[in-house]
Amino acid sequence: MQFLNFRRCAVVLAVLSLAGCRKTPPVEEISAPATGVSEAAPINVSDDDWAWWRGPNGNATQPLMEVPTEFGPELNVLWKSTIAGRGHSDPTVVADRVYLTTAEEDLETQSVVCFDRHSGDQLWQQTLHQGGFERNMHAKSTQASNTIACDGERLFACMLNAEKIHLTCLDLEGTILWQKVLGDFRSKFGYSASPVMHGSLVIVAADHSDGGFLAGVHRESGDIIWKKARPRESTYASPIVAHVAGKDQVLIAGADQVASYSPETGEQLWSCEGVTSSCVGTVVWGENNVFASGGYPGEETICINASNGEPVWRNKQKVYISSLLANDGLLFGHNDKGIAFCLDAATGDKKWQARLGGNHSASPVLIGEHIYAASEEGVVTVYKPSGDGFEEVAKNDMGDQIMASPLAAYGDLFLRVADHSSGRRETLYCIGAMKDVEQPSSDSD
Repeated sequence: MQFLNFRRCAVVLAVLSLAGCRKTPPVEEISAPATGVSEAAPINVSDDDWAWWRGPNGNATQPLMEVPTEFGPELNVLWKSTIAGRGHSDPTVVADRVYLTTAEEDLETQSVVCFDRHSGDQLWQQTLHQGGFERNMHAKSTQASNTIACDGERLFACMLNAEKIHLTCLDLEGTILWQKVLGDFRSKFGYSASPVMHGSLVIVAADHSDGGFLAGVHRESGDIIWKKARPRESTYASPIVAHVAGKDQVLIAGADQVASYSPETGEQLWSCEGVTSSCVGTVVWGENNVFASGGYPGEETICINASNGEPVWRNKQKVYISSLLANDGLLFGHNDKGIAFCLDAATGDKKWQARLGGNHSASPVLIGEHIYAASEEGVVTVYKPSGDGFEEVAKNDMGDQIMASPLAAYGDLFLRVADHSSGRRETLYCIGAMKDVEQPSSDSD
């Protein structure tokens, strides 16, 4: 009997030991050099580009551009191209090209694909990783959920592979310039944070239950310039760099806090308790305040003074997966169940609430004088960014599923849509105003 008890204890200890072995090691922090960071070539993109997650202003707005409000699979479509594989990343549009990440599950590959912006022709595809797929995934997650950032000369793609976060730098022809392992990652539901840029650095967040990190990586060399530990929490938000309250700040929500960091050094500027443990949406901002919402398990939208991290107001509105949209003193949000709302950004008071229909994971974007909101069921609702009440302009049925956010570049709308009519297939749509084509005259004798 004592022998059996001993064996049971030995088995338990072995299991616990193996469980411990699976834990990722503690984050080794790296401090930015006191002498500063060597300069990289300037970020060379235009206001017409959508070069990274949340677009040229970092806040998902393109107010000086107009795109069609009515469209469909055959209406106002300039071109459409099939995407091999599956992914929820947004397209990245710079100059004459469109880039996106995708994963082919049968081949177990994670890739970057490039299309011609004018014709939709695929120009190249580069495999970044083969094998090493993550098995602990949410049904709404993919192996390619992270949007590419482009500085005009290089592409930066961040992916989870073989339980590690990899940042890959490619040139615009798809050649891999460098690839860096930034750290270990314990997945609960996958990895979705997209990289952002500031000065010479690419900034990457990787929050997870074993202790995540925020890292600044040199765009040209791939050297990790600084790296800071984050709380031990499985959360999914992308960082963003905002110029708010008179200075540049890296902002991120999750792990029961909204935090601000210096983009040059990674040093924390302030932290405000709030929102909830798991957040997916990106922080948005006004002139002096920042706004965040989430998530799971808590329900809160919070406004924070970006000078000192003190809360300005809180309410029980909740947006989990998509990001808020701040514009002209108003705050717009869409919850997972397709309920849209508008808040007064100064007070948090609700201006209106309306049902869009369907479920929503994609983030709303402001293009010209309209907000575009895509549902998981493939319907894009277009409405006015007004605080006086919900004013729908159009509803556009594009396919079976949209998980990536809409975006605009060079006067065209880009949508990543999935269709399941004959097996799952993803399509990249370029939608624009159809120009009248002058017909050739026919001379008769």
